[in-house]
Amino acid sequence: MISINNLSVNFGGFDLFKEISFLINEKDRIGLVGKNGAGKSTLLKIIYGIESPSSGSIAKAKDISMGYLPQQMELAAGNSVKAEAEKAFIELNLLEKRIDEITRQISERTDYESKSYHDLINQLSHLNERLEVFGAADRDALVEQTLKGLGFEIKDFERQTTEFSGGWRMRIELAKILLQNPDVLLLDEPTNHLDIESIQWLEDFLKNYRGAVVMVSHDRAFLDNISKRTIEISLGKIYDYRAPYSKYLQLRKERIEQQRAAYENQQKMIQDTEKFIERFRYKATKAVQVQSRIKQLEKLERIEIEEEDKASIQFQFPPAPHSGTIVVETENLSKRFGNLTVFENIDLVIERGEKVAFVGKNGEGKTTLSRIIVNELDYEGKLKIGHKVKIGYYAQNQDTLLDKNRTVFQTLDDIAVGDVRKNLRSILGSFLFSGDTVDKKVAVLSGGERSRLALAKLLLEPYNLLVLDEPTNHLDIRSKEILKNALLQYDGTLIVVSHDREFLDGLTEKLYEFRNKNIKEYRGGIYDFLKKRKLAQLKDIEKKNQSKATQKQEKASEQKLDYLKRKEIERNRRKIINKIEKAEAEISNIEEKIAKADELLSSGKTIENPDFYTDYEQLKQQLELEMQNWENLQTELEEFEKNE
Repeated sequence: MISINNLSVNFGGFDLFKEISFLINEKDRIGLVGKNGAGKSTLLKIIYGIESPSSGSIAKAKDISMGYLPQQMELAAGNSVKAEAEKAFIELNLLEKRIDEITRQISERTDYESKSYHDLINQLSHLNERLEVFGAADRDALVEQTLKGLGFEIKDFERQTTEFSGGWRMRIELAKILLQNPDVLLLDEPTNHLDIESIQWLEDFLKNYRGAVVMVSHDRAFLDNISKRTIEISLGKIYDYRAPYSKYLQLRKERIEQQRAAYENQQKMIQDTEKFIERFRYKATKAVQVQSRIKQLEKLERIEIEEEDKASIQFQFPPAPHSGTIVVETENLSKRFGNLTVFENIDLVIERGEKVAFVGKNGEGKTTLSRIIVNELDYEGKLKIGHKVKIGYYAQNQDTLLDKNRTVFQTLDDIAVGDVRKNLRSILGSFLFSGDTVDKKVAVLSGGERSRLALAKLLLEPYNLLVLDEPTNHLDIRSKEILKNALLQYDGTLIVVSHDREFLDGLTEKLYEFRNKNIKEYRGGIYDFLKKRKLAQLKDIEKKNQSKATQKQEKASEQKLDYLKRKEIERNRRKIINKIEKAEAEISNIEEKIAKADELLSSGKTIENPDFYTDYEQLKQQLELEMQNWENLQTELEEFEKNE
């Protein structure tokens, strides 16, 4: 479907890629992995066509469609959420117009055997196939399903996009891309702005997606649940593994070991060859062999090994000072911003040494409660911070909390006190800031660098309560693992807000779910919680289905009653009609007998039956009675049909 052929990208003498080649096939689920700066995002941009390689080419199948979600993009404004999402159907609308136009042309033509007529028929067939892929008939349902899956509520659909934060507006852009239903989805960190429920919805969507998916993500669980193929970019080369992320890690370890063994063998061979050259360089009898060895070294493709561990943060939190048994306690705690109630009357207790996760949809109050606990926001109700509790806080919005005009070193030096000042460079070194990098201004740091600097601040003094709000947002998978291990060894109390399931797994033993302006406590890990939530959702669905089944049964019963009622009415109507038909038959019979009697009377013949006249009069009376009966039945039928 898409062929990447000998692709190279060179920046001022540095090779980002060196003649890489691979195929993207239909229904591929590819996780694109590698160190920060390896070129993952650049490769997606080249495939999509917004950047060009230094050399090489991208070959695409005819009429292939692609959707691309970058990490940062210009966000649309001036529409409601629903109207903005419906922009995904611009191509569909054009497609429908083209189908209508071709259909009109075909209906007006009579040259049925001509090539141009057959070309139109083929075009129409192709366009109708594209229309079927889009699922045009279910447009409104698809928009609602996608927006709700990504966390929007029905009441949000008519709100202006500008009323939402950047993260929520990125969700709208993601919804548009998914609704376009392209042949290939290129997704660069799609889970960055999603909560756990939305991530799970997106996973299910992508698992069943009709086309190919190529994604960059630092969410290990997300990669494991979707990818069936992992392409690693390392030192300008690619390594293609037909395996999901976790399996890739095992295979990669085996490859590195083999690569290291091959490297060591090659180094020994090079040393031996160089020794031979040096030893016999000036001996005429060995000149041919020496030249041969020199050419051999010149042609040799040198094996390189990526030393990944050298660029990993390494740290541990200082021992936590002793605190009271109850670290945080709330009673009837509420928070409102004007007319907006974030949560109300919530009660929780967090004890010394507990590691607790705040989970739930974005906007439900996780960050708000974190900021209340660290005394950044006012509130209603009661909040008690325990005896000798000292709080270290990692905020989600590092861009606004770090002074952009200070250097990396100054950021720590400004708040460090006592003996720790002597260790600032050592602490910064643990977070990959060394040499000249400690003099970089915060303003020029990447998101990952700012995250590391904010974490480094937490090592300046010992805390017994850490409140971490989305600490993994800009960290790569390796850095997340190191942070998680440091927190597992931390002997204080932890409150962490996170949507990263792999990070939370095994780290926390208690969760508070934020939902519908309240919280609910769950004991156990993140996957226990998700299992319980799924069961609860299934029960809700079951109840709804049971309710629907009951309604269906009730409707069926009503329909059955209506049927029986209609059947009874029809039976009664048929009875009256039968009586009318019987009366009409009797009237015809009597009239026929009277007509024969009249014929006999008018013939002048002798009437031998002594009862003739008596019978004749009786027939006339019977006719009058039957006529009266018929009229009564007709009236009854008219009244019956009027009241039916």
